[in-house]
Amino acid sequence: MKQTLLAVLIGFTMVFAFSSAGYGEVVGVTDTEIHIGQWSPQTGPAAPWGAVARGTDAYFKWINANGGIHGRKLVLHYFDDAYNPAKTKAGVKQLQEQTGMFAWVSGVGTAPGLAVKDYLMERKIPWVGPSTGSRHWVEPPQKYLFNVYPLYLGDAQILTDYAINELDKKKIAIVYQDDDYGKQGLEGARYELDKKNMKLVAEIPAAVTDTDMKPHVMRLKQSDADAVLLFVTPGIVARLIGTGKAMRFEPQWMSSTTCGDFPLMMAITKGLYEGVITASFGMGQPTGNVGEVQGIENPALDLLAKYKTEVYDKFAAADERWGYTFATGIGLAEPLVEGLKRCGPDLTQEKLVTELEGMKKFKGLMGDITYAPFDANDPLTRLGQNEIYLQQCTEDGKSKILTDWRKTTYIPKD
Repeated sequence: MKQTLLAVLIGFTMVFAFSSAGYGEVVGVTDTEIHIGQWSPQTGPAAPWGAVARGTDAYFKWINANGGIHGRKLVLHYFDDAYNPAKTKAGVKQLQEQTGMFAWVSGVGTAPGLAVKDYLMERKIPWVGPSTGSRHWVEPPQKYLFNVYPLYLGDAQILTDYAINELDKKKIAIVYQDDDYGKQGLEGARYELDKKNMKLVAEIPAAVTDTDMKPHVMRLKQSDADAVLLFVTPGIVARLIGTGKAMRFEPQWMSSTTCGDFPLMMAITKGLYEGVITASFGMGQPTGNVGEVQGIENPALDLLAKYKTEVYDKFAAADERWGYTFATGIGLAEPLVEGLKRCGPDLTQEKLVTELEGMKKFKGLMGDITYAPFDANDPLTRLGQNEIYLQQCTEDGKSKILTDWRKTTYIPKD
C-alpha cells in the first residue's frame, strides 16, 4: 500500500514538474507544437511598429499550413506591451512561467528588451532577432541572444557619411530619443564626424512623450543645419517635419531603419515624407525600385513577392497593410525558423544555439546574417548583420534605392 501511494505521489510530482516547465522535458515543446513568445506595441507611442508581430504571426501560420517544422506547429504568443518596459517584463514573465516558451523572437524596442534580457538569459531561453538595433544585444555578448537587426550605430555612420560625401552637406544636426535608441544614433554620428574632423552643429534630445516640436525646430534653425538625423519614433518624426515646414525650415531630413516604412510615414506626415532618406536592412522592399541602381544583387525581391502572395494575402487580417514593417516581422524571424529546421526533430534549446552558431551568410529578406561559436569577449559572434543600404522616399511613397549594401563599423563601447 505504501509503495503504491509512493508511486502515485512520484507520478503526480513528475506530471506537475513537466507541466510547470512548459510542455514536457524541454520548455515550450510538445510532440506537435513549438511555443514562441513575442512582445509588440499594438497601442501607445510606438503602435506603428506593431505590425512587426503581426507579420511574424502570419509567417508562422504559413509555415504551419505547409507542414510546420519536422511535424510540429509553431505557436506564437504575442502580447501588447504598449512600448512600456514594465508591461514587457510582466508579460514575458507570465508567459515564460505559466505557459512556457521554447524561445522568444523579435520584440520591439530597446528599453522593453533591456527590461527582460537578463531574465531570459539567466533561464537559458534563446532570444532571436530583437526588433531594435541596440548595442546591448551584443555587448556583452550573451550565449542565448542572437542579434539580427543592424545596429543604430551603423545607421548613423552611413547616413552621416552619405550626407557629407555625396550630398555635400556641411552642417549636420541630430534629434535623438532620450534613451539608448537615440543615444546610439548620436554616438554613431559623432564617430563618423570625428573621422572627418567635424562636429554636430546641434544635438537635441527628445522624450517619447514630447508633443510640441517648436523648441526643437527653433534650435535646429539657429544651428543652420542643412541635414538633420532623426533617431526618434515615427510620431515625433512626423511632428518635427510638419513643424519644420510650418516654420520654413526644410533641411535634408534623414532617419534610421525604424522609420523606413515609406507608405506608413507618408500617411502620418500627410505627404511631407517625400525626399526623406533612411537606412534600410532588407533590400526586398515591398515598394522598392531597385532598378534605379545597377548591379545590386537582390534575390530577396523574389522571396518578398512569394511572401506577399503566400503569407500576407492568405494569413494577414483583412485590415492589415502590406509594407516594410509587416515584412520586417518575417525577416527577423527567418533565422530562428532556419535554426529550428537545422535542429531536426530532436529539439532542445542547446541544439538550437549550436545550429545558429553555425549559420554563415544566411540570406532571407535581410542582409547576410552570420554567427560564430560563443565568445564572451567577441561581440561579433552574436552581431548577425552589419550591412545596410540607403533609400529615399518618392512622391508616391515608394522607395528610390540610393546605395548598394554598405558595411558598418562596430564601435566598441568606451
